[in-house]
Amino acid sequence: MVRMGGLGEGDDLGGGGLFGDRLYHAMDKRDPVAGSLLLAAPDMPDPNFRRAIVYMIEHDHSGSLGVVISRRSQTPVSEILPAWAPLCAPAADFHIGGPVKPDTGIALAVLKAGVDGEDLGCLQRIDGRVHVVDLDSDPADLAERVEGMRVFVGYTGWAPGQLQGELDRGDWYVAPSLPSDLLAPARVDVWGAVLRRQEMPLPLYATFVNDGDVN
Repeated sequence: MVRMGGLGEGDDLGGGGLFGDRLYHAMDKRDPVAGSLLLAAPDMPDPNFRRAIVYMIEHDHSGSLGVVISRRSQTPVSEILPAWAPLCAPAADFHIGGPVKPDTGIALAVLKAGVDGEDLGCLQRIDGRVHVVDLDSDPADLAERVEGMRVFVGYTGWAPGQLQGELDRGDWYVAPSLPSDLLAPARVDVWGAVLRRQEMPLPLYATFVNDGDVN
């Protein structure tokens, strides 16, 4: 993480509705782990997370931490971190990772298939090809190894037991991630796309129309 500055900023298909409850309780539930996704239920009560997808970076007895991957800002990475902008997937804008510490930057990189990052001290592996990047390091060390990057401002965090309470209430669904989820182009509805590739009944939620943000 690095410190950032100068950034602008009923009875439906939701987990709380009758129909949503029946679908939700019929599902096989997954436990969140580092590298998994949290998909906001269609009736997510917190407006900060409507149609949000959170990529989990940490989840253990001390709490949980992740970044929203479906909210793009209007600030190009090149304005504040110009050396890292060429490694970012298009559009190379900062993403809004969550409401916690909005002046903090977190970078996630997807390494190219078959590339090993174990010898690089600037990387911390989360899952598969996805790593946290030390933004104080030299981008040249990664230039030939990275398929794409995203830089997030702020993050999403839960105290011990807090996330489980939200999962039990039906606010979130847990799903496996793909590296392409992090690098999806602008204007792709990542929330709907991830739901559609899950087992039933989650694809039914993908047709839910909402005025919330999409990537």
